[in-house]
Amino acid sequence: MKIQPSNVNMEASWKAALEEEFEKDYFGEIKSFLVQEKKAGKKIYPPGSLIFNAFELTPFDKVKVVILGQDPYHNPQEAMGLSFSVPKGIRVPPSLKRIYKEIANDYPEFQIPDHGDLTTWAEQGVLLLNAMLTVEHKKAGSHKKIGWQLFTDAVIKKLSEEREGIVFLLWGNFAKKKGELIDNFKHHILSSPHPSPLAGNGFFNNEHFKTANNILEGQNKTAINWQV
Repeated sequence: MKIQPSNVNMEASWKAALEEEFEKDYFGEIKSFLVQEKKAGKKIYPPGSLIFNAFELTPFDKVKVVILGQDPYHNPQEAMGLSFSVPKGIRVPPSLKRIYKEIANDYPEFQIPDHGDLTTWAEQGVLLLNAMLTVEHKKAGSHKKIGWQLFTDAVIKKLSEEREGIVFLLWGNFAKKKGELIDNFKHHILSSPHPSPLAGNGFFNNEHFKTANNILEGQNKTAINWQV
């Protein structure tokens, strides 16, 4: 089943950039899979209106930084279509707590938030992209093979080809492999171990947040205010 681009609910600049992807068979197969799973009574996260939230909040020509995650949180009310982010009122996940700690290492004035909503980052040009855009309730990685990576790899390639000077933050081995899709002569790749407690303490002191801002300011772009 092929999807007409006009039937995809996505921010206009991304819709134009990714038009060819919507017309490919795999994209229609993703939609068919999700429809069938919901008909079968499966709970899928995030809700349909938030699947493309990262694209809605960060238009194609506004992307300054990309933070790549793996797949959405799989507990109720957590996933909001932004990697590492959860809505206000939801417990801050362990990885995000450690991200906040590292920001405080870079910026001592940073105040550790009591919530995990990273919408303000997205609105400043930080594309919070998960490689898989959906997941089944309580089943991490359950949609790893339904085609989403074809789509999000195309997103990364399109940014690499048509933009310049983007800072890509690749944390953990899964994200690091995506570096193969990025032209490192045109863009900046910062990599480190994952912030998850399961990955040890290698994430700390990577200075990615300060380094990213230094790179942006060196291009006469506005630095990201990491305070949320």
